[in-house]
Amino acid sequence: MRRGSGIGGAIVVIWLLIGVLAAFQRDYFDPDDDVSCREFADTALTIVAGPLNYVGVNPKVDCKTPQPSK
Repeated sequence: MRRGSGIGGAIVVIWLLIGVLAAFQRDYFDPDDDVSCREFADTALTIVAGPLNYVGVNPKVDCKTPQPSK
């Protein structure tokens, strides 16, 4: 086992926990809201962006879903 693998894993976990905190602060986990493609993607990007949320990154997604044929 490599020595640095535990440190790298810990950094990833901390990074994602900071992202979850940022998403929580932006009320992305409100149970009363209906979840759309856009809201799910915004939440996921906020979590992955992690600490970057606190230096001005505000990831947003514009989901384009196919329309039913006539």
